[in-house]
Amino acid sequence: MTRDKKGKVVSLTEKRCEGCGVALQTADPGQVGYIPEKALTQDVFLCRRCYRIRHYGETGSVEQDPDAYLKRLDEIAEKDCLVVLVTDLFDFEGSWIPGLSRRIGNRPLLVVANKLDLFPPSVKEGRLKEWVFQLMDEMGLHPADVVLCSAWKGLKINRVMQTIESLRKGRDVYLIGTTNVGKSTLINQLLKKAGRAKEEMITTSPYPGTTLDAIRIPQGDGKYLIDTPGIVRNDRMSEWVSPKELKKVLPSNTIKPRVYQLNEKQTLFFGGLSRFDFVRGKKQPFVCYLSNRLYIHRTKLEQADAIWEKHRGKLLSPPADLSTLLPLQKHVIHLKGTEKEDIVISGLGWIAAGREKAWIEVWAPEGIGVSTRPSII
Repeated sequence: MTRDKKGKVVSLTEKRCEGCGVALQTADPGQVGYIPEKALTQDVFLCRRCYRIRHYGETGSVEQDPDAYLKRLDEIAEKDCLVVLVTDLFDFEGSWIPGLSRRIGNRPLLVVANKLDLFPPSVKEGRLKEWVFQLMDEMGLHPADVVLCSAWKGLKINRVMQTIESLRKGRDVYLIGTTNVGKSTLINQLLKKAGRAKEEMITTSPYPGTTLDAIRIPQGDGKYLIDTPGIVRNDRMSEWVSPKELKKVLPSNTIKPRVYQLNEKQTLFFGGLSRFDFVRGKKQPFVCYLSNRLYIHRTKLEQADAIWEKHRGKLLSPPADLSTLLPLQKHVIHLKGTEKEDIVISGLGWIAAGREKAWIEVWAPEGIGVSTRPSII
């Protein structure tokens, strides 16, 4: 530590927040890493932001540089390590890291597909695991293994721990992933299972970007488990809503599929975030896999524009503040009717369609990913 002439601490050499990994400082309360000088007597060093998240549920945002975080991943290709990619089963495509194979080189890869608890009990785990392997193969990656789990519920944590241990072979382990996949929650669960932490060690919150720098956790053999900052994907809806409204967008409980038998020229509004127009096709069911707390409104296509204009931000919410989202962009989707398909709105969820031809138009804010894929369920 260094002090000024009055004896006040102004910098903390090599001291980092144990909750988010950021370098600590006592000089400027308005900057990240601030810790009051009186808190330096505590056994655990937490920056003020982490302290407020844990004790008061605050979720203030922090300016982040996505490119800087991606460049940090490039360092992994030079390390002798096991790479553990934590993904979100509910938003698998949106939780993918662009250029992953190039960034990690030939390092062994374990995929941990988190948030298994969000899927209905009727969904077979073997089917989900096979589906993940299929998508990975399409992306040109061949992981050593795929493990499904729920960090929030503590499901399958022993399996994750055993698989990591069998694959790391005495090496460091880097946990990587995009924001909000539950990476830090998973590490907390692993530490609890190992008997190394009774309480939360790494700060977690529903808001993207809680971990600000790498957190190195020593292992018994002199190697480290390294938690890295979440990679920001601005093409996901979840990155654009406020912390308060994020709780309505990100599911926290098992999804209850909502089925809508639609005639052509009918519309579904997903809050005030997105719009689903069934333009043409036979009457057929569309199954919505979205947060249980997100309001869905059905209407006729001919009335959709007027309802959207009048009720968005009120009946149709979130968002309450319309200025937080970019203008809507139309995505035209033609379902061939040869197989069951999902229409995915990145960071929001998906709509499952059956084996019927259909002309769909999905409206989402500019830049938000909209795509189709073989049905996950």
